[in-house]
Amino acid sequence: MIDELVCPQQSPTADSYYNHLIFDNSLTDGSYFHSHAAAIAPSRLEVIDGKMPVATDHFLSPPNSLRLCWLSQTGGDWRAELDTESWPGKTHRLSGDSLSFWCYSEKDIPANHLPMIGFTIKGGLHTMPMQMTGILPDLPAGHWCQIKIPLAAFPNATIQFDFSLIEKIIFTQGIDDGKPHTLYIDEIKLLISSKKEMCQPPVGLTAMAYDRHIDLSWPEVTDPAVAYYQIYRSYDGQDFLPIGIQNRNFNRYCDYVGQAYAKLFYKITAVSYDYFESAASETVSATPRPLSDDELLDMVQEACFRYYWEKAHPDAGLALENVPDDEHLVALGVSGFGVMALIAAVARGFVSREAAIERLLKIINFLENADRFHGAWPHFLGGRTGAVISVFGQYDNGGDLVETAFMIQGLLAARQFFNRGAGAEMQIRVRITSLWEAVEWDWYRQTPDNDFLYWHWSPDYEWHIGHPLIGWNEPLIAYLLAIASPTHPVPASMYYSGWASSAEKARRYRQTWGQTTHGDQYWNGNTYYGIKLPVGVSTGGPLFFTHYSFLGFDPRNKRDKFTDYFENNRAIAHINQAYCVENPGKHQGYGESFWGLTASHDHTGYLAHEPSPRADNRTITPTAALSAFPYTPDASMAALKHFYYDLGDKIWGIYGFRDAYNPMVNYVSNIFMGLNQAPITVMIENYRSGLLWDLFMANPEITTMLGRIGFKLN
Repeated sequence: MIDELVCPQQSPTADSYYNHLIFDNSLTDGSYFHSHAAAIAPSRLEVIDGKMPVATDHFLSPPNSLRLCWLSQTGGDWRAELDTESWPGKTHRLSGDSLSFWCYSEKDIPANHLPMIGFTIKGGLHTMPMQMTGILPDLPAGHWCQIKIPLAAFPNATIQFDFSLIEKIIFTQGIDDGKPHTLYIDEIKLLISSKKEMCQPPVGLTAMAYDRHIDLSWPEVTDPAVAYYQIYRSYDGQDFLPIGIQNRNFNRYCDYVGQAYAKLFYKITAVSYDYFESAASETVSATPRPLSDDELLDMVQEACFRYYWEKAHPDAGLALENVPDDEHLVALGVSGFGVMALIAAVARGFVSREAAIERLLKIINFLENADRFHGAWPHFLGGRTGAVISVFGQYDNGGDLVETAFMIQGLLAARQFFNRGAGAEMQIRVRITSLWEAVEWDWYRQTPDNDFLYWHWSPDYEWHIGHPLIGWNEPLIAYLLAIASPTHPVPASMYYSGWASSAEKARRYRQTWGQTTHGDQYWNGNTYYGIKLPVGVSTGGPLFFTHYSFLGFDPRNKRDKFTDYFENNRAIAHINQAYCVENPGKHQGYGESFWGLTASHDHTGYLAHEPSPRADNRTITPTAALSAFPYTPDASMAALKHFYYDLGDKIWGIYGFRDAYNPMVNYVSNIFMGLNQAPITVMIENYRSGLLWDLFMANPEITTMLGRIGFKLN
């Protein structure tokens, strides 16, 4: 049963769900990662690995809630903290004038026996703990009760708090009653006072079955009263149970059912910010079925592609850096990868050629009108305005040559793919050529005789960031395109004097980030786990070094004076897997099918993981192994099957695999990352057909560039 303990409040306007969210569900069972809990005897508090327990037997919004079990004694204390979730680039502030959360207890709890509540505010500020006595009535047994507390009611002495900057909500010991209590807590949000609103019933629900999961989708949300959709499943079409929710920012839900080859039935309801639930949608059904390896690859490619198709900015057509993220902050390089994923999607029939043309023209139009700095776009732009956004600080307000190279790589592949006659496809080719020829690669040399290209230039701070492009890492494509440019080329000699330089400046650069002399002269030559590595710093670095520049640039049979780059990339991938098999850190799960170290959002933030104890914090990133398909097809397929069949209930979602997983700290990334989803789609396609490699290499400027540098074609 559901009760409300305080007078009703109103629903907010239809802004981002994340502007109100503190907690709705945990991605992991057992304990809630974004929490901390501890007790001082003689008081007691149920704690799992220093965190709050997750409950699946009682919840308001499925599939789980938080469980608070305590016993308060004189002389003791306990404290449970919930962090507001964060992710790279998060800019959302919380919005609302009241704290709302739901509680359930199997026994009556007097209000004066409930915990005290307070907040930690950004900047080291704290509200004073609030006693529930006089604020709330007693909590009745067997009822889900909504508790609403105006933020203005929290005692704050003489400090004026900015509650939009809440970092933690804190439950602490209240009265020392010496009695055990258990409280289930769910749906912790900030809400805005207003009138109650009902939602319209959802329509247009569809279900698509795969081997171990069902994809549900419905039309985009237009009703401003909707906070989230509640998902119901039935095995007989009659008895439906709630299994999960999906917030209003998405119109897709993934139900991972495991091995259940039986017909499943679904319906969904819309729930308002005031927790009024609509009538149910029509019932749909689907039956999971075994998939062949080819069908499994299709499934993964399409799911990862949807990130760029469904969450692109409506005005720009470009992708977000992460999902979730600021919905008006678009990322350039991510979107270049997305253009290549779009090509693969057309080839595989995930979207029509006509729809892809429409999307690509929107992207081109945005790029033509966006801020450029000597032809280079910035890393981040406003999706509505095309203006530079300085996410990485004040000096990052100009051109980003590497992100620009990632975009041009994608556009040049598109120029070759959309090759039919006149009309829209000719317009695409002509306009892409204009964008490509406007990039002043030679400007980013800094001076006419400089041996290196530079990552950034700012109209206000010029070369202040001062980051030279020195390999071995991800910016190879910037040198290749700079040398290939028909309008603003740099000398081909810069491939060796800059990218592959063995000058003292380059050696110090590699030693600094690699923390070793192995590979500091560009070539390496050492053997790791029985595998010789011709080129690369340390053990080769994070695997994205073998992905980003090679989404379009085909390393097969390409040799400079150091190595064949397909074989070099293959060696780096094999070393990465071999390190995980040997598992020097004895990390949980590492092995032949649980491997892949590269950059991702982990439990500490954003980190470039690599096969070295100094850069391995037990986090596996699925894109590492999956984007290595061209180099290690058997090992990559083993990883894919392990990720999906064995770990899918934890890491498979609406846009494929989540960004990262660390079982030792019970962490699953709360985002899908644009830098990591498209490489999966594109590199699997290069493994299957070589499509993106063939398209990019077919550009005549690229053929000329290979000759200028002196690549030998084996």
